[in-house]
This record gives sequence, C-alpha cells and structure tokens, in this order.
Amino acid sequence: MTPGRRLARAGFTLTRDYPAEPARVWDAFADEQQKLRWWGSPDVIEPREWAFDFRVGGRDVAEGKFHDGPVTRYEATYTDIVEHVRIVTTYDMWLDGVHMSTSVASLEFEPLDEGTRFTHVEHGVFFDQFWADGAGREVGTRGLLDALGAYLA
Repeated sequence: MTPGRRLARAGFTLTRDYPAEPARVWDAFADEQQKLRWWGSPDVIEPREWAFDFRVGGRDVAEGKFHDGPVTRYEATYTDIVEHVRIVTTYDMWLDGVHMSTSVASLEFEPLDEGTRFTHVEHGVFFDQFWADGAGREVGTRGLLDALGAYLA
C-alpha cells in the first residue's frame, strides 16, 4: 500500500421518534425553504453555495465555512424517492477542497400513533488522511437530526 493512501469504511444507524406526522417530517427534507431552516446552523457555519433539486437524479449542494475553521462541501444525488416512505442518496464530502469521503444514506419515515419514526442508515468510505473520520460523521449526523427535531418541535 502506498504510504498515506488508505481507505476506511464506517457505517451507522440512527433512529429518532419525532412528534410530527410523517408528511411534516418528509416536507422538512422535500421542501427547500423548510430544509434551509434546519440544515446547517449560521452560528456554526457561514453558508457559501447552496443548490436544491429534490427528485430522482437531482443534486443538492451545501458548501460553507466553519467560523475560524475549514470549508466543507456536500454534494448529494438522489437515487430513490418514495413520497413519505424513503429517500436514498449518494453523497461526497470535501474539506478545504480535498475529497474526504463517499457515502450512501437511506432515510426512512415510518408512521407512529404519536408521530414518525425516522431512521437514517449510512455507509461511508473515507479516503487517505480522513480514514479515521467515520465516528465524526455519525456525530455530525446526530447534530443534524437534533436540529431537525428542534425545527419540528
């Protein structure tokens, strides 16, 4: 193996029960204005580029600079969408212009008597110097799901 050139794989599953109907939780992902309200915090990151194309084959882009920190870039492609049931994406992440990972994520929306069970399952491949970043990705996704919960409350 070439020194410094390695891969790591990481996967995780996060499940949250939100006290909102599946259609409301769904719309937080499917409606651009709603997604802008909870995706990324201006307290943490300064937005730079944003694109939103919620359809199979559509692409989302979110780029921003962490205050006193690096520039992060997220580019996702929607590969499967079943309204109010599931969203599947593949996405790539960059940090200061360096490609750090490729992931596949599935998002499921299950109706409950008292709201929605939301399940996020992700499998990622991390490149080179980012090979140990799998745990950090889970932490970041937990933060997004916390922000979603606050938005829905």
